[in-house]
Amino acid sequence: MSDPGSETAGRDRTRAHIVSVAAGLLASGGRDALSTRAVAAAAGTQAPTIYRLFGDKEGLLDAVAEFGFTSYLRDKKARPPAGDPVEEFRAGWDLHVGFGLANPALFSLMYGDPQPGRRSPASAVAFRMLGERIRAIAAAGRLKVGERLAADLVHSAGTGVVFTLLSMPEERRDMRLSEVARDAAIAAITTDAPAVETPGPAAAAMALRATLPDATALTDGERHVLGEWLDRLAVGPA
Repeated sequence: MSDPGSETAGRDRTRAHIVSVAAGLLASGGRDALSTRAVAAAAGTQAPTIYRLFGDKEGLLDAVAEFGFTSYLRDKKARPPAGDPVEEFRAGWDLHVGFGLANPALFSLMYGDPQPGRRSPASAVAFRMLGERIRAIAAAGRLKVGERLAADLVHSAGTGVVFTLLSMPEERRDMRLSEVARDAAIAAITTDAPAVETPGPAAAAMALRATLPDATALTDGERHVLGEWLDRLAVGPA
């Protein structure tokens, strides 16, 4: 009788081997090198094995993207905190651009074929990490636009910078493009000083409560209810 644990371990090893081989083909030959037949031949297996493990070619491509992103995300998580959330953001931008320039085929696989409502599992994790950086800026009282708008702006600007630099001959790449775009993104989404001097919900609630009469997008009733909630937050726990 076969051991289910051994079968699962063997399946995982085969899957990891195929993904590693496919990542090597991607690095050496670009996306066109990732045909199911070519990957199967290079991995020493058969095409039906790939379909059994990944479902289809799209599943294989997602796995390769996840494999490449794993090291990227590991690097991001390994960086010591900068303390200042804006400096954390700045470091994350530089790492993102550096990763794209060092891994052009992988970066193109992950970002070069956007589809509405769909992200690879790994890129979804990376976007959530970006959202966490944006939220940290907001928690410090320095975000001047909505969190989702800020994340979308940063994602589109950073990805666009990488693709623009990749389209240039390497000797003509001017990294000031990334620096200027990064600083422009920071200026677009952050304030120089915190909106409130003291971090935390109470101070933020008091700051928002003070400007609530100007919130003309809300009805009188909505402003009244929000005002009661903000008053409770400003007082803090009983």
